[in-house]
Amino acid sequence: MVFIVTVISYADRSILSIAGNSIAIDLGINEITMGYIFSSFSWAYVIGQIPGGLLIDKFGTKRVYGSLIILWSLLSLLHGVIGFIPLHFAVLSLFILRFFIGLIGAPLFPANSRIVAEWFPMKERGFATATFTSAQYFAAVLFAPLIGWVSYSYGWEYVFFLLGCIGIVCAVDWLRNYDQPGKHQWISADELEFIKRGGASVLGNEKTDSGSEKRVGYKRPVFQLLRNRMVVGVYVAQYCSTVITFFFLTWFPVYLITEKQMTVLQVGFISIFPALAAFIGALTGGVFSDTLIRKGYSRTLARKIPIIAGMLISMTIISANYMDSIVFVIVIMSFAFFGRGFGGLGWAIISETSPKEVAGLNGALFNTFGNVAGITTPIIIGYILQITGSFNMALLFVGVNAFIAICCYLFVVGEIKEITIQ
Repeated sequence: MVFIVTVISYADRSILSIAGNSIAIDLGINEITMGYIFSSFSWAYVIGQIPGGLLIDKFGTKRVYGSLIILWSLLSLLHGVIGFIPLHFAVLSLFILRFFIGLIGAPLFPANSRIVAEWFPMKERGFATATFTSAQYFAAVLFAPLIGWVSYSYGWEYVFFLLGCIGIVCAVDWLRNYDQPGKHQWISADELEFIKRGGASVLGNEKTDSGSEKRVGYKRPVFQLLRNRMVVGVYVAQYCSTVITFFFLTWFPVYLITEKQMTVLQVGFISIFPALAAFIGALTGGVFSDTLIRKGYSRTLARKIPIIAGMLISMTIISANYMDSIVFVIVIMSFAFFGRGFGGLGWAIISETSPKEVAGLNGALFNTFGNVAGITTPIIIGYILQITGSFNMALLFVGVNAFIAICCYLFVVGEIKEITIQ
C-alpha cells in the first residue's frame, strides 16, 4: 500500500517534467522561469517537513497519510484548470498550485519511514525501505508513457485530471485498510510477536493502559539531532544524492527534447528505461544490504557498501557528454540512475537509528536536507543552460554531487548506530 501511494505521489511530480515542454510553449515560459516552477514543489516540501513530521508523531500515520492523499489529489485536479484560464494568471497559478501540493505531500516519506519502523523487523528493513523508495522510480516506468500519450493526444491538462481521480481512490483504500500492527484486524499473534522480536516499534504512538501516550519529553530534539555527526553526514549525503533524482525528475525529459530532438511522445516512452533501471537498482540494493546483515556483517558495512557503490555508478552520468549516439546516452543515463536506486538506503538508516518518539521528526529533517536539492537543482541547471546553452556542465554538476555523497559516507558518517538524545 505504501508503494502504491508513493507511486501515485511521484507520478504527480513527474507530470511537469514530461509535459513541461508543452506547458512552457503554451504558457510562454523560458528556461529560468521553468526552473523556478520545477522548484516550487520543493520549496513547500522543505517548509512542510518538520511540521509534517511533528503531525505524524502526534496523530499517527493513518490519519495524516489519508488526509494528505485526499488533499494533494484535489490540488492535482485543480492543476488541470490552468490551461483554461488567461495566460497572465496561468503561470502564477501553476507556481502556487505546485507550491501547495508540495506542502501537502511533505509528510509522505517521514510517514513511510515510520511505517517501516513499526511493521518490519531489523533484518527486513533494507528491502522494505527499498520497496517504498523504488516507487519514485517505478512511477516513471508506469506513468511516463501514459503521461506522454495523454499529453500528446488530449493536452497536458487532462493528465492532472486523471491522476487526481486515481489519488482519491487510493485515499479511500488507505483509510479503510491501514492500521498499526498492534491494532490491525488482520495481524496474527505469531506475526506480531515475530516483528516485535525483530526490533519493530510496533507500539508507535498508541495509548498505554493508563490512557496517556507513551512518549518521552526530549529537550530541543532538533538541535540534538543536528549536533550528531553521523546524522549530519547522512543528511548532507542525502542532499547530494537527491540532486541525481531531481535531475531525472525535472530536466532529463527536457534534455532529451532539446539536445536529442525527441518529441514529448517519444520522451514518455524513452523515460521508462532509466526509471526502470533505478527501480531495479533500489530493490537490488535493499536485498543486497539485508543479505549482508544476515551473513553477519555489521549494520555500518551493510548500509554503507551499497550506498558508496551506487554513488560511484551514478558518477558515470558525466560520460554522456562524450556520446553522440542516443542509444549510448540512454544506456549511460540508465546505468547512472540504477546507481542512485542501488545506493538509496538513507531511509533504512533513518528508520533503524531513530528513537521511535521522534522518528517522524528525524525523518522530516532527513527529507528536508534531501529535498533542498529539489529547490536548488532545477534552478542551478536552469541558470547553467541559460549561460552555457547546453547540458554538459549540468551533467558534471550532477556527477560532482554523487562524489560528495561518497565522501560524506567515507569520512563523516562513521559508525551507523542508534541515536541517543535526552
